[in-house]
Amino acid sequence: MSWKPAPRVDVDISTLPLDALQRILLAQLDGTDDVAALAQAMRLPPERLEALLAELVAMGAVSADPFASGGPDTTGAETKAFDRDEPEADEDPVAEAANEALVAEAATHRQLFEQTLHKRPEDERAAMASLAVDPELNAFCFDPMPKVIQAILENPRAGLAQARLIAAHHRNPVGLEAVASRAPFANDAGVRRGLLQNPQLPGNVFRRLWSSRRLSEQYLVATSRDAPEQTRRLAREVLRASFLQRTAEERVELILNTEGRCLALLAGLTIDGKTTALLCRRTYVSTLLIQNIARWSAAPPQLIAHLRKQDAVRRNAQLRLMLKRHPNAS
Repeated sequence: MSWKPAPRVDVDISTLPLDALQRILLAQLDGTDDVAALAQAMRLPPERLEALLAELVAMGAVSADPFASGGPDTTGAETKAFDRDEPEADEDPVAEAANEALVAEAATHRQLFEQTLHKRPEDERAAMASLAVDPELNAFCFDPMPKVIQAILENPRAGLAQARLIAAHHRNPVGLEAVASRAPFANDAGVRRGLLQNPQLPGNVFRRLWSSRRLSEQYLVATSRDAPEQTRRLAREVLRASFLQRTAEERVELILNTEGRCLALLAGLTIDGKTTALLCRRTYVSTLLIQNIARWSAAPPQLIAHLRKQDAVRRNAQLRLMLKRHPNAS
């Protein structure tokens, strides 16, 4: 049977960091079209569509493929979704055009600020920002002073468009904290994406916004090429702390959906009996997943023994040797 992806009804997609192409794809999903039909409708190569679906599964927006052998760990799409060393497929032309338009618009607003508004004293700029309308309101979002940013947020005309500009372009932690402290803005995917890419994102803001997110979302930030190194480091810390607190089911989901790549970030951590039992109930056919578990020193003896019984291991001398040399191999 072929997989007919469907969105998860128990997840609020407005809280997910979806880009334009992911949102378009998610709107197409109703559980009636298989991957081939969706690729044709989206005019995307099947491999690109599978990678997008894998990202949506990892975020928790889409239910995993129930027909894949051994579960989500066997799909080639997930390998591409999480392999940050591979070049990404060509972007969708519609998404690229939209991004270019946003960049051009931001450049226009920045130019207006630098050439006209920046010359005024700070107090005067703050007073103007509290009453401004477009395009000046958007232009003030490029002001480096937190006092002006706070004035923008107090402007009754300010909304998500201004919050997204501030999150992406403001370079003072105080101003970023002011945006993130407002729930309607903090819950917006565009605002969160801008904050994640902002090198001045305060650590306390990141922890507040991301500590409650799913493990798969935290992992995506920890390995994202778009996030600055200090943010990726924070994400790794949050991921390790969260991994110990989450349910066994969510821990298993993370390990399988990343084909064990997450285990490199979880060195020194252990899993409980229920997580081990859930992992031992599965059939494993993914060579990469088995290799990553075999390299994980904390893999429990029961899981190592279970992997050694798998057909994929019996047919692969390298996997047999790796598991035999594992410190928890009996």
